[in-house]
Amino acid sequence: MRKHGGWSAVFGILEEAFGPQDWWPAQSPFEVMVGAVLTQNTAWRNVEKAIANLRAVDALSVRALLALPEGDLEEALRPSGFYRIKTRRLLALCRFLEARGVGAAPEQLARQGTVPTLRKDLLAVHGIGAETADSILLYALGLPVMVVDAYTRRIGGRLGLLEGDLSYGAVQAGMEAELKSDDVQTRNALHALLVSLGKDYCRPRPRCGICPLHGCCAYAAGS
Repeated sequence: MRKHGGWSAVFGILEEAFGPQDWWPAQSPFEVMVGAVLTQNTAWRNVEKAIANLRAVDALSVRALLALPEGDLEEALRPSGFYRIKTRRLLALCRFLEARGVGAAPEQLARQGTVPTLRKDLLAVHGIGAETADSILLYALGLPVMVVDAYTRRIGGRLGLLEGDLSYGAVQAGMEAELKSDDVQTRNALHALLVSLGKDYCRPRPRCGICPLHGCCAYAAGS
């Protein structure tokens, strides 16, 4: 097994293997925010169905969602699972954006504070946790925040980059230490590449033999 050089080396190997990922797929920053809420505890294909339902009734804006009867919104979100919970969470986010005066252009939220302040504000919104908040900051607002998800933890643990039951913040801080402080694109690309690896190769039952990280993975070496 060749020695890996941390997350930066992982990024280089995956970028060469997979190329650009064009992630997060969306037609607007607000659609990214909607997807970040809906993707909680479900597969992305289910989120796509729910977003298609919203698009079909022209409800992919803050004000359109707030004007939509709640029962209709629940029905549109049904494919994403936990649709009643997600309806409340999505409406809470919309009310937050409207209260901040950015209902017509949610991406303008990026101008209303520092990254730590905006993150704290998002975490105070009902149903917005760390991963969802960071996805909004990075992909919708274009701010330099590393998103940590289940794929990150699984891949990092198998590579030997993460040890024990680290908190979200600890994993994120370790990754941030290796990345340029203001490099949004690297964070975007690295997270997207890890998602691709986790979906297609580093699964719960991994496909180690064809994984591009096979040669530097502690798990593969012991399997």
